[in-house]
Amino acid sequence: MFAQGPPIFTDSPILLGLDGGGIRTFGKYSSKEKRSTFIQVVAVPYNLTSDLQIGIVQPFVIQFSGKKKNNIGLGNITFFVKHLVYKFDGIGKTFRNVLKFKQSITYGSNNVGAGFNVSHLEFVTGYITTKFGLYSSVGYVYVPDGLPDKLSYSLSFGYPLLPQKYPPYQINLFGEFTGEHTFTLKNELIFISTGIQFITASTFLIETGLQIPLINKINTLKYTALLGIRYLIF
Repeated sequence: MFAQGPPIFTDSPILLGLDGGGIRTFGKYSSKEKRSTFIQVVAVPYNLTSDLQIGIVQPFVIQFSGKKKNNIGLGNITFFVKHLVYKFDGIGKTFRNVLKFKQSITYGSNNVGAGFNVSHLEFVTGYITTKFGLYSSVGYVYVPDGLPDKLSYSLSFGYPLLPQKYPPYQINLFGEFTGEHTFTLKNELIFISTGIQFITASTFLIETGLQIPLINKINTLKYTALLGIRYLIF
């Protein structure tokens, strides 16, 4: 939560401070050919130790279906664990690697979730300095019930526009590249994203971004727009 903030659409290897807790909430609007979706997500991470973080993610979903009745409800809940496996800190820079596991779970009379549980194991790395941030990840997504698994990957570059100062006041620009490869179907879905992030204090930031599919063989997604905040509780 310092002047070089975390990426908007991809993950970061930076955990919160020792015994830290935070809240991230963002609205995400996705447009498709025959249906659009608005998702309001609330994510709550908490550090058990300086190198181990747990958290929960709960989305509220509205699916717009034109003249048909809209679907409204809670999406799949997701629990995650992040473990810092390596870090190297220098003057004005840091290099960190994190292993992350996410498990989404269907529950209740959910009519807007994926309809099945998903497990995601991911390796996240980042090299962050006072002048730029470079982030990447690669992961494996296990989907049960005979559905095809996926390979996920991302690359993100962040650039702060203002000089470093304390208390932090910064504007960050992000260019991001994310994708997934669906096994068996051999389907590729690749996005490019741009975004801007405003850090007004050491505990608060506002961010917005636009995600557009670059390669989209099967999925009918046109674009995704995001507006959100992050707040560090303590």
